Amino acid sequence: MIPLPRRLLAEFTGTALLVTVVVGSGIMAQTLSPNDVGLQLLENTLATVLGLGVLIVVLGPVSGAHFNPVVSAAEWWQARRTGTGLTARELGAYLVAQTGGAIGGAVLANAMFDKPAVSWATTERSASHLWLGEVVATAGLILVIFALVRAGRTTVAPVGVAGYIGAAYWFTSSTSFANPAVTIGRAFSDSFAGIAPASVPGFVVAQLAGGVIGLLLVAGLFGRASVGEEHEAVMPHPVSRP
Repeated sequence: MIPLPRRLLAEFTGTALLVTVVVGSGIMAQTLSPNDVGLQLLENTLATVLGLGVLIVVLGPVSGAHFNPVVSAAEWWQARRTGTGLTARELGAYLVAQTGGAIGGAVLANAMFDKPAVSWATTERSASHLWLGEVVATAGLILVIFALVRAGRTTVAPVGVAGYIGAAYWFTSSTSFANPAVTIGRAFSDSFAGIAPASVPGFVVAQLAGGVIGLLLVAGLFGRASVGEEHEAVMPHPVSRP
């Protein structure tokens, strides 16, 4: 059984590096392709897909590689019935670690590119079609993760999750933030990947709604979770439950 502090370190580090990849590649894309937004998005997407896949492979065996409060909350919800997964106490600790890591990752990316450590984003993302995009992006992410879990195919989670996020960058209007912690972190950088602080609450609400829809889809496709059935996401990880 891996102690909770080590799992929290993995979640903090993983979320921090994920946001560093997203924000840092966004800044680099703006520098390399200043007049082509489509190319900037492509560059940002490729870095995010590769970075996320590697982080899941490396840190998944320690903490499950959630890096996302919605994923952690979904695992906790499933665990209420099955008895496997995060406890309420662990969920709270995961959320703090993920959010702190996301903020730290944005600050690190800013520093690496010689920008102010905190430069509040000015890109407004407040519109109903963007919120709908976040609902779709997050619902799909939860569906992908827990469908793999229920099917016993978590070994392909690094490819499945990273691949879905990469695709959702392009087929959703919001470019698929799909993560409350990452959304908060991206508010700390006025760059290609940034989101104005005033736009954060709407995105977070949409992401939470998407998480609920995703769990409903999983239940509809695979039935209700059974007692004792493993439901750790994104990858199996040792938790404190007996």
